[in-house]
Amino acid sequence: MPDQITKKFNSVKWMALAALVVFLVFGTGFIYFRLRIKPLIEQELRELVPRSTQGLYHLDFTGLSINLLTANASLSNVKLTPDPAVLEKLRLLKKAPNNVYHIELRKLSVLNFHLFRMFKDKRLNIDEIEINRPKITMVNRQMDYNENRAPRPLKSPYDYISKVLKELSVDTVNFREAAFKYVDNNKEKPIVDSIANLNVTLADWLIDKDSAKDTTRMYLLKDIMLNLDDYSYATPDSLYNIHLSEMNFKASTGLLHVDKFELLPRYSEMEFGQKAGYAKDRYSIRMNDLQLTGINLPLYIKKQELFARQMSIGDGTVSVFNNNELEKPKEPKMGKYPHQLLQKVGSKITIRKLDLYHLNIAYAEFDRNSKQKGKITFENTSGTITNITNAPAEKQKNKLMVADLTTYMMGQGKLDTKFSFDLLAEDGAFTYSGLLHGLNGPAMNAVTKPLGMVHIKSGVVDELSFDLKANEYGASGNMVFKYHDLAIAVLKREAGTAWLIRQGFLSFLANNLIINPQNPSKEGILSKAVINYNRASDRSFFNLIWKSLFQGIKYSVGVTPQKEGQIKAQVARFEKMKTERDKRRANRQKRRAQRKQEHQ
Repeated sequence: MPDQITKKFNSVKWMALAALVVFLVFGTGFIYFRLRIKPLIEQELRELVPRSTQGLYHLDFTGLSINLLTANASLSNVKLTPDPAVLEKLRLLKKAPNNVYHIELRKLSVLNFHLFRMFKDKRLNIDEIEINRPKITMVNRQMDYNENRAPRPLKSPYDYISKVLKELSVDTVNFREAAFKYVDNNKEKPIVDSIANLNVTLADWLIDKDSAKDTTRMYLLKDIMLNLDDYSYATPDSLYNIHLSEMNFKASTGLLHVDKFELLPRYSEMEFGQKAGYAKDRYSIRMNDLQLTGINLPLYIKKQELFARQMSIGDGTVSVFNNNELEKPKEPKMGKYPHQLLQKVGSKITIRKLDLYHLNIAYAEFDRNSKQKGKITFENTSGTITNITNAPAEKQKNKLMVADLTTYMMGQGKLDTKFSFDLLAEDGAFTYSGLLHGLNGPAMNAVTKPLGMVHIKSGVVDELSFDLKANEYGASGNMVFKYHDLAIAVLKREAGTAWLIRQGFLSFLANNLIINPQNPSKEGILSKAVINYNRASDRSFFNLIWKSLFQGIKYSVGVTPQKEGQIKAQVARFEKMKTERDKRRANRQKRRAQRKQEHQ
């Protein structure tokens, strides 16, 4: 028994002695590290950044914390700032980058830096660098000498660390809730954009003797991922809010996906134009599935030029409303067609193909005469748009942006359309053609009654085809409209109300003297309409399309300017006859009253 006690005492004694030795070794090492090694690391960090960037950047921080037991470290109050004098010198030497960065952050955390591997193999491998809520400003000024430069360093960073390390790598760098500001210094006045709550993940950052030549890497990285959970901001004119929900981008695949994009007017349809001060188009856009593939991230970083092989938009709505009761725009809407606006976008955009599916599109107007809103809809719209670009003319091999779309007009008639936009035409030239069939005429009353003061009582569209050329000044072309069983009622607004009432005499004249109840006629004669529509300079692109086609429909059914003139003359004669009849009746009543007084 005493021997067992003695053995236990000896084992405890040796354990305590070993613990004391370990404590002394680590304690001494910690003191040595704190007094000698840590200051050297701080000095090396401050010197490494300017040395590896040719003096362009300086790194400053207030504190370095290193925990050898957990292999974690952190920097506090970090600032990375460029030197303007060095930047200008590099520009003269044609060695400056297009983008210059200003970065501020409270804390940078280095997690698990594998200290023993560094001492043994001279390889500093870090599992993760975590950066929370940094403020990043990127200033872009495009340099011609960087035009065709690959997304790799001019000089390998390995040259700056080779005396100390064989390899420096970080598995993951995470920027959490970054506030990002972009400054475009390529114009006379800087253009500033900003975004907040952006999450950025940089994957597999590597510096070794071969990494700078690795064509599978971008800026020494294997991949870059961006995430934006929820973001909203107001447009500069304060008329809209833009909302993005769950945006993700992965550079290695070039895939950008947005769950939901919304352009939300801040005012109701009738309030919007009043806030704008004139009859301004009000857009409401909701897209639930937006995706771009084949994005060239290095091109965007270097020149802020968006290039994508393909884009898809689905399950959304586009609504346009205009209150034409209000004052017309102070400036004509010239240069406002879709392809003209594309050319005016500050950043270069090229999307080779856009796929659309399950979109509902609507155009509506409030009419000053009827005091009602007319609305035409194109439902379940699908198709493709190719060659969406605002590249300079000399770089455009194809000057046409082409849209091939299939939609259902008023949810019924199938409409196949093709638009060809001349991207280089100063007058906004484009063509549009289409084929519509299978539409019941009364379905169009939602637009013909308020905007045309015509009620379609019956009628079936068998086939409607059109082919027009247009520009900023109007549209011209041809239409063939085949239909049967057409009957209409001509309307007018009842004085002092918003009610539309039937004009019996005009309706009778229209149905019996003007409109053709069917086309081809009973004799088999097919009437074709020639369209020549002059656009009012204050009207929109959508208005041009609607009004030019409406003119063709009117002419096709027989409501030509000549017949309208005849009916107006007939109405004038009728009104004159009615006035004279009323006058004769009043005279007769007056004579009767006089004779009655004489007999009394």
